[in-house]
Amino acid sequence: MLCSKCGASIPEGSQFCNRCGQPVGGQAVFAPVPQMPVAPQFTGPAPDAPTSGKALASLITGIFGLLFFPIGIVAIVLGHMSRSEIRRSNGQLKGDGMAIAGLVMGYGAFAIIPFILIIAAIAIPNLLRARIAANESSAVASVRTINTAEVSYRSEYPGIGYACNLASLGGSGPSSPSADHAQLIDDRLASGQKNGYRFALENCVNTETDHKYQVVAYPAVPNTTGIRTFCSDESGAIKTSAGESAADCLANGAPLE
Repeated sequence: MLCSKCGASIPEGSQFCNRCGQPVGGQAVFAPVPQMPVAPQFTGPAPDAPTSGKALASLITGIFGLLFFPIGIVAIVLGHMSRSEIRRSNGQLKGDGMAIAGLVMGYGAFAIIPFILIIAAIAIPNLLRARIAANESSAVASVRTINTAEVSYRSEYPGIGYACNLASLGGSGPSSPSADHAQLIDDRLASGQKNGYRFALENCVNTETDHKYQVVAYPAVPNTTGIRTFCSDESGAIKTSAGESAADCLANGAPLE
């Protein structure tokens, strides 16, 4: 109870104010009851709320989508689905941050597609040209190897002359060289195909008065593994042309520079 005159607190049962002596009979003024502040309501998910499985899946697929952009579609779909699910749960689910991260990476995967296409358009033709050049250089070296092997074969087996097939020049293993397997070239070249080119011996002649052969190397896949055809014969000169016949190449081909 408060004194009506000075406002001092009056103990319970007192007849007069201890400060000013005002009789208690006057109108008493009661102190207002202080109101306790209302704690703000927590609008986020509860601390033990489970994480949305779709949000986690969106994050994971978003990461892989940066490497394999079609997976980015899955990240975008799951991201939108999980965010909608989290909003409807009224705090019973969490993982909105994961969903946003998955969406960002999913859309980012599609944003880099034009750059990937531009790089591919520049790099692929260059790589193809480099591969063709390497295959053609290897084909020329293989033709020279066959020429050298033919000279060695005729010297080793004069009764036969030149070898009329690549298998006779090849062969490997512990057995000794023979006319059927002279072991003068490697097995890949003896098989007739090496580094994107096919090789063949044509128009082979071994008589008492004449010994000759023709070798041709042409692309296994034209304009992909190689462009030019290479040929040679017992003279050792190498020519190049666009055909696949050794005879046409030797007759109409240009000498290799």
